[in-house]
Amino acid sequence: MNEIILLKLGEVVLKGLNRRSFEDKLMSNLRRRLRPFGQYRVSSRQSTIYVEPLGEDCDLEGAYDVCLHVFGFIAVVRARPCEKDPEAITACARSYLARELAAARSFKVECKRADKKFPLTSIQIAQQVGGDLHDAFPHLAVDVHHPELTVHVEVRETAAYVHGPAAPGAGGLPIGMGGKAVSLLSGGIDSPVSSYMIAKRGVQLELVHFFSPPYTSQQALDKVTELTRELVPWCGRMTLHVVPFTRIQEEIRQKCPEDHFTLIMRRFMMRLAQAVAERTGCKALVTGESLGQVASQTMDAIAVSDDACALPVLRPVIGMDKEEIVRVSRRIGTFDTSILPYEDCCTVFTPRHPRTHPDLSEVREYESALDVEDLVRDALEGVRRITVSLTDDEQ
Repeated sequence: MNEIILLKLGEVVLKGLNRRSFEDKLMSNLRRRLRPFGQYRVSSRQSTIYVEPLGEDCDLEGAYDVCLHVFGFIAVVRARPCEKDPEAITACARSYLARELAAARSFKVECKRADKKFPLTSIQIAQQVGGDLHDAFPHLAVDVHHPELTVHVEVRETAAYVHGPAAPGAGGLPIGMGGKAVSLLSGGIDSPVSSYMIAKRGVQLELVHFFSPPYTSQQALDKVTELTRELVPWCGRMTLHVVPFTRIQEEIRQKCPEDHFTLIMRRFMMRLAQAVAERTGCKALVTGESLGQVASQTMDAIAVSDDACALPVLRPVIGMDKEEIVRVSRRIGTFDTSILPYEDCCTVFTPRHPRTHPDLSEVREYESALDVEDLVRDALEGVRRITVSLTDDEQ
């Protein structure tokens, strides 16, 4: 039989009457992501998703990598199906895991008997298969506590499945089940991580980036586009809304106190992101703020920013320190791009002594010197959209 991929459901199994809708969305997401790698049958039985190739030309390596990036699974493993018979299971393990068995010094067999009609218990299957494998590979010592290799056997309804240790899945919930939000993507380390973390909770994302030429370069925009591309394997197809921000920053610099520059700038960002959210049917904003990390991320400063918009603002990394955020950034593959030395709009016109504990009434008074509606309208008229997906035909 052909090799297949088994994916173990995570948090979805805790759902109640709506569990089926989560599973359907999960399989729909998975089928769409698998399209570039051939034709596969995707089915669900007993809290496990089965991905079975339907042709010899299927790219199982590519499909396996995709499965590791799809939110909703806690474990992913390639397995070989065989007949539900101890001798067939042993023969399958000997051939399918031959390299691993030859390289290991100790092993054990773990069995899960999901088919309760099968005449042998899990322990009996493990004992028989383990004994036969030990005879076939006499150099192996049996170690039930800390083996170098664990041979897994799953006896299910239609077949038995043999595999080695599973890889951790992406976890979380299927994208599309948590609503839709706009994430502010600056180009630094924090905002890609916050986008990833909120997508992990099943949220479909639109991205917004504020672009300030000539103070920020084309390389800075290319950097953000590349970050979007690096997030797509996790978050799926996304549109990057590039908002012109030069005029707004120049007006703030000319008409507002220097120590309030960043605060008033962030209020404009929230207004513009909310406008993009309204255009795209999003119900929340997402930022990469971490409490106390910089002057604009104190509790008072965050309250001033939130005052400028009506939508809920989600902050997935609010309680994380920089080291924790960097660790996630490295794991999801955005760190190296995030640290490229191109300035974004948040780093131009930075005040020498920014206000860390602003007074909201003062901020509103300083902001009254600006024609807020005209500036917002002008910026929205210049928005450019860049759609990024894994493949050109991804929907």
